[in-house]
Amino acid sequence: MIPSALVRKQRLIVLSSLLLIVATAIVSMGLGASSLSYNRLIPVLMGDGVFKENFVLFSVRLPRIIITLLAGMALALSGSILQSITRNDLADPGIIGINSGAGVAIAIFFLYVPIDVGSFVYVLPLVAFIGAVITAGLIYLFSYRRSEGLNPIKLVLTGVGFSLALSGIMIVIISAAEREKVTFISQWLAGSIWGTDWPFIWALLPWLAILIPFTLYKSTRLNLLGLGEPTAIGVGLRVERERLVLLLTAVALAASAVAVTGGIAFVGLMAPHIAKSLVGPRNQLFIPVAILMGGWLLLLADTVGRNLVDPDGIAAGIMVSLIGVPYFAYLLLKK
Repeated sequence: MIPSALVRKQRLIVLSSLLLIVATAIVSMGLGASSLSYNRLIPVLMGDGVFKENFVLFSVRLPRIIITLLAGMALALSGSILQSITRNDLADPGIIGINSGAGVAIAIFFLYVPIDVGSFVYVLPLVAFIGAVITAGLIYLFSYRRSEGLNPIKLVLTGVGFSLALSGIMIVIISAAEREKVTFISQWLAGSIWGTDWPFIWALLPWLAILIPFTLYKSTRLNLLGLGEPTAIGVGLRVERERLVLLLTAVALAASAVAVTGGIAFVGLMAPHIAKSLVGPRNQLFIPVAILMGGWLLLLADTVGRNLVDPDGIAAGIMVSLIGVPYFAYLLLKK
């Protein structure tokens, strides 16, 4: 049973995280190449803005803010699941190669498969999911031994190896492509938030609307998996089936996010750690906090990055990596 004081603390942190997201979003709405006065935000949101204000807010800023939030939430939830099912605090979809697998699939699809522009947005997450599933399956296969089950350390090392190999494959693929298409793939690799229009929101939202409640429903089983295989088997949990279902959930979340934001790593590593340090390791408590933290981290990175350097700014993936790489090194030394 969870102590009531801890539940109250978690609710307070969730509320604080929501307020932090709202405050960052408001700041992000007003910053950019075309400035939007903060005292005009509410009138414009209520439909009382001129053409320029409406265009800047509803066609440029607001879709980007929502996409960034949703993608950060998806990456954070994916990292939370991976850390629980592998019992490895270093697990992250960007670090262990899942994002790279999705990226190779997107690159091949974008460069060589003709498709109608109208359906491109909605097909892209499915393509990324297929690439990520194949990669995750291979990583799982190389990390699993019948005698000892899944080796958490081996999974991370195998994932890093796959990530490097897939990066090499990506270079080979784009080396023979047209210059315009190479520019897009390069932006994707840097983690630039490129899907900044309303259709991308509708393409990403269903994945989160289904998989967030599903993961919370599975939170008790995630707790058991985090305790180790003997304990999980002892209480009657079908370990391999549950682990496979949850791995596919994590892959789907990561793939749907990177399909519209590019190759962003470390959000799925940092957000769960921050959440666990605040409310403890119980999945039903820290997952909601991690989801909100992931959204806020990516929104903050994108807001700072796009206003730091003119004219295009710094990609959100690079901004996150500037924080994430030292944090990853710290965890690696600690563990």
